[in-house]
Amino acid sequence: MLTDKVIVVTGSTRGIGRAIAEACVRRGAKVVVSSRSDDAVERIVRQLEAGRAAVAGLSADVSRPADLQRLFDLALERFGRIDGWVNNAGMSCGYRPLDELSAEEIREIVDINVTGTMLGCRLLVPYFAEHGGILVNLAGRGHRGDPTPYTAAYAATKAAVMSLTKSIAAENRRRPISIHAFVPGMVATDFYVDMQCSPKLESSRGNVQLALDAMGVSLEEAGAGCADILGQEPGRVTGKTYSMLKGARLARGIAKMMWWRATGRLRPEG
Repeated sequence: MLTDKVIVVTGSTRGIGRAIAEACVRRGAKVVVSSRSDDAVERIVRQLEAGRAAVAGLSADVSRPADLQRLFDLALERFGRIDGWVNNAGMSCGYRPLDELSAEEIREIVDINVTGTMLGCRLLVPYFAEHGGILVNLAGRGHRGDPTPYTAAYAATKAAVMSLTKSIAAENRRRPISIHAFVPGMVATDFYVDMQCSPKLESSRGNVQLALDAMGVSLEEAGAGCADILGQEPGRVTGKTYSMLKGARLARGIAKMMWWRATGRLRPEG
């Protein structure tokens, strides 16, 4: 149950983060949203307030400790406590080989996906260890350390997030805090739909849409899946990985991809 609980979601003005925030609102939570855009934050706050939600928000760059501290302070000032925090803010560098990425792009993806998640954990673990709470880190493609050609930088950051999550969960196992990883699966956000593609890979760009068709998870499902985690009793279970891409969905998706590869619809990469 999330009734009257206070949930903070970073990177929550669009895509999966917004879906998580909206799912929490539907379950009665008070929600704090953020992104790097003042306009986007103001827009979603107005929209959620129009539905009578208790919501607050501000712009924050998760790679900056001071911005995260302001977000933390806002939640306490407006609602008096924090019950759940979702480190959702993230970015990709598109569908490109690593050597096509600039040094600046590599630094940015590490800053947002890894450093931002670490800083969020560093801020929330002491608070939740004292007051109780649920900390959720967004993992994704590559989180198991499997090869992920042409999304290598992104995958490396998600493998780092997974290692971080398991380690700090073990560090805090005897405290009233649950620390989990959430893998939403393939969701049709701009991450996939409008992703930058290397000229070398244009012929196989359609593979992304095929994969979405085979294994795609809706935004509503992804939001509800994370909200389920946030509704747990803090400290009862920790260190788990919750994936939306499993069971019958995964089996059907693999079968479709194998068929499309056999029939030539799935194009060779590179």
